[in-house]
Amino acid sequence: MTTTVTPAGRTAEAEPYRRRWAGLLVLCLSLLIVVMANTSLIVAAPSMLRELQLTSTDMQWIIDGYTVPYAALMLLCGVLGDRYGRRGALLAGLATFAAGAIHGSLADSAVDVVVARIVMGVGAAVIMPATLSLLVAMFPSHERARAIAAWAATSGLAIALGPLLAGWLLEWNSWGSTFLINVPIAALAAVASLVLVPASRAEGLTRIDWIGGALSVAAVGGIVYAIIEGFHFGWAGSALVALVGSVVAAAVFVAWELRCPRPLLDLRRVADRTVGSACLAVLLLFLVTFGVIYFVAQQFQFVLGYAPLETGLRLLPLAVTVSLGAALSGRLAPRFGARLAVAGGTIAAAAGVLVLAILDLSAGYPPFLTSLLLVGFGIGLATPPSTDLIMGGFPEDDLGAAGGLNDTAVEFGGSLGIALLGSVLATTYHREISVFLDGLPLDTVSGPMAEQASTAIEAAGDSVGGAAIVAEELAAHPFAKTYAQPLLDASSAAFGQAISSASLVAGIVLLVGTVAVAVLLPRRAGLQIRDEAEVRG
Repeated sequence: MTTTVTPAGRTAEAEPYRRRWAGLLVLCLSLLIVVMANTSLIVAAPSMLRELQLTSTDMQWIIDGYTVPYAALMLLCGVLGDRYGRRGALLAGLATFAAGAIHGSLADSAVDVVVARIVMGVGAAVIMPATLSLLVAMFPSHERARAIAAWAATSGLAIALGPLLAGWLLEWNSWGSTFLINVPIAALAAVASLVLVPASRAEGLTRIDWIGGALSVAAVGGIVYAIIEGFHFGWAGSALVALVGSVVAAAVFVAWELRCPRPLLDLRRVADRTVGSACLAVLLLFLVTFGVIYFVAQQFQFVLGYAPLETGLRLLPLAVTVSLGAALSGRLAPRFGARLAVAGGTIAAAAGVLVLAILDLSAGYPPFLTSLLLVGFGIGLATPPSTDLIMGGFPEDDLGAAGGLNDTAVEFGGSLGIALLGSVLATTYHREISVFLDGLPLDTVSGPMAEQASTAIEAAGDSVGGAAIVAEELAAHPFAKTYAQPLLDASSAAFGQAISSASLVAGIVLLVGTVAVAVLLPRRAGLQIRDEAEVRG
């Protein structure tokens, strides 16, 4: 049984923290902005694309400027929170995050936005593991499954709430306002944490494994950067250097951690079947989820023509089913074991993404609604028990490392999903749209118009968003407006085929992962909560 420590030094099992459920609301509020920072940007992207005249490379790094430091620093930041105080870490993370958001709202160039996103990513890397380690420190084991279910449901809510709030703001304001969503929420969470969240730290942690920390940052940051750069821009140059460097750093990290008397991360616990398979489940679930949100949001705005607010409203069913799945998971896992809940959730999510590979996407919203409902339910059902197993696999002194491990799996999976599925999406789209673009009568265009036409074709072939912008410009030109609608039709068909291909890849990956998790996860994993309750009562 994991024993946690309350502010007065009493164990949470003997005398639970009195304000733990109110404190959980603060932790969930902190988590909310971390997830919303990514999903709100998806809706704001078209406005940013137009106003800042961004290239596809600019847009990619605005998204991933947040992802790389977020993924790279979480493990180290979790341990630092254990050592110097988890509530203090939460407050520092919220302050850093808010500062980045304010800078982003005032940015007027791609570089400024990337810098803001990097600062926000650093803040998020401090916040995320702190929320999980504080949750485990506040709740006794027999209540922890419900608390983690609420924490996981917040992620689902944020996935839909980010686009909804961003869409509402974009009705009357510029894209910079979407950054400011986070500031009042961060301020409220910071003030409330001083009242409702206990000051907590690890009792036995006296030294920080700085060498292991530096190696973990290099390994995780390098591999995330390499994945993003390699899948989108080719496996050469900086991507290859980052990949080789991250592999070397990872190998040295493993060797060091196995010899270090007080390692940053106890790899023997990670190698445990329960913890390892739970990490795999989390990684695969968020690989699929972030990938689906990435291309569904583009379909809604560029193909179906929904305004930002309409896009947010149509993503809301995902949040509803995440909450339903999490509520059901809180009942299933303690009674029947985590393996049933985790496998059931991953199968539901796989079915949801495969819907997009099977159904006719020209039918409009219904196929996407079906997919969002199934994927959301799968996340809600599988994530809470997976997270509970990861956190339960570590002692109280290592809660920060456990939280960092869980959150690294989430963010690494999300990065891999956007990079891998985004690469399949882009490659298929480019192949399909090229058939239309190659048939355009460019040989009749000469002079300055030829250069403009070449630029427009490159933009239309680069992404469905680029095609939508080019079609708008064509529609306003008296000699070219006859090509606007055919371009929209061709780009819509090409993007639909691209979604089908990416969804098929995602579904196969998740089904294979489901089999691996079901085989590796012990049958009685997650039943200890019920057993403990029976012993007490």
